[in-house]
Amino acid sequence: MCVMAEVATPCEESSAGGGDGRSNRFLVVAYGIQGHLNPARSLARRLAGIDGVAAVLSVPLFAHRRMFPSDSGEGIVSDGVISYAPFSDGLDDGSWPTGSEEDKARRRRASVESLSAVVRRLADAGTPVTCAVCTLNMPAVVEVARAHALPLGVYWIQPATVLVAYYHFFHGHADAILATAEPAAHEPTLTLPGLSRALRARDMPSFFFTGDDSADELSKMILQGFRELFELMDDKEETPCMMLVNTLEALEETALRAIRPYLGDDVFAVGAPVLAGAGEEEPAGTGGETIHLFAQEEGKRYMTWLDAQPVKSVVYVSSGSLLTYSARQAEELLLGLERLGRPYLWVVRRDGRSPELERLLHVAAEEGAGMVVEWCEQKAVLAHPSVACFVTHCGWSSTLETMALGVPAVAAPSWSDQPMNAHLLAEEWGVGVRAERDADGVLTGDELARCVEQVLSDGKTAANASAWKEKARQAMAADGPSERSLRSFVRRVQELSGMNL
Repeated sequence: MCVMAEVATPCEESSAGGGDGRSNRFLVVAYGIQGHLNPARSLARRLAGIDGVAAVLSVPLFAHRRMFPSDSGEGIVSDGVISYAPFSDGLDDGSWPTGSEEDKARRRRASVESLSAVVRRLADAGTPVTCAVCTLNMPAVVEVARAHALPLGVYWIQPATVLVAYYHFFHGHADAILATAEPAAHEPTLTLPGLSRALRARDMPSFFFTGDDSADELSKMILQGFRELFELMDDKEETPCMMLVNTLEALEETALRAIRPYLGDDVFAVGAPVLAGAGEEEPAGTGGETIHLFAQEEGKRYMTWLDAQPVKSVVYVSSGSLLTYSARQAEELLLGLERLGRPYLWVVRRDGRSPELERLLHVAAEEGAGMVVEWCEQKAVLAHPSVACFVTHCGWSSTLETMALGVPAVAAPSWSDQPMNAHLLAEEWGVGVRAERDADGVLTGDELARCVEQVLSDGKTAANASAWKEKARQAMAADGPSERSLRSFVRRVQELSGMNL
């Protein structure tokens, strides 16, 4: 058995050339970015922990080669729990398809052809796929599912509240949602059907406000992908479609109850266990080690540094795997951290460092108030007793981790679902405070310091964080609600496949 972590060694696919005795095989397809890849791999491994189920994870070739540096990507490899079969988008360079419409169509065709070849290869080996599952905005997978008459599961790797917002945006509420962004004497609000709290434009997914004349091609492309997804959900005649939501009933009971009347019973809250790797005992069949597409320093010196800090003293700062810092933003963050006078651990990826940013980080290192790292094992950091709060961009994976590990948060969202996630953290669950950015979108040092001081001086926030941690622990336990929901999804796929297992 090979173990995947930051660098993986491929093992031969044990089922190549013959059946493996498992009657249900899921092909899980994901974008090759950290926020998609890890939830998808965790889901695949959990599926493989169910009797009679096997799973294959397929990611773009460029990401597969980073996961398996010694593998050419031409065959199927295994880590002993699940198999891996990459697909090609025709370029294999990791770039986003934001060029001409012709370029986008060409990449989509290449992805469809490559994924179809994976399905055929598995069938030829006597291990046919019985269900396709994809993360968000992967229309190529929809085409493959239709071409091969496969049930489709969409893995919604954002909160259920965001799912509700997108559904209503595409079903008659777009004008009302867009109206919340119009200038007014007061900040307009809107309460979407089934939700209990009024929302403002600043709480909504950012892609709603991408106009037709916008120069942001990526945002327009993503919004169109969501539109196609909901068109599929509206018409299940051709392709049976189920929605797996990466959340917990305990966290978003209201939102899940709000969406089910529209999408039916095929909505499953299967929030992934996020405690593995954080000093907790890993339940059987959970996601295993996190895949890191960015290198950590040898020996994880930051963990030794954390060991030397007082309990509940460290401010942990990270903006995830996509966003980078401008020199001004970095300077403001350093000013705020200096004003706080607390030790800090700050993640600044190497791929986003300009010469000016490098100079700032060098000055920070010389002053010795904290530690700057290129990447880290976030769950282990959040679980460390020295960490007092998390200054986060509010990606959903980070949001789930800070909730599950009981760490109060300073929410500093930027785009996509992050504004809604910040709303949930600060207003729905009361485990943090939302930081306000200036007119240029910069989180100033004064605002950072104010928010951290507020979070750490407010005993109610800490109490809420501890209470939600316990609820999350119960929900993610082996044989808990999340695992039971996942098994219900498997049974539903078996029904759709005409199996009697």
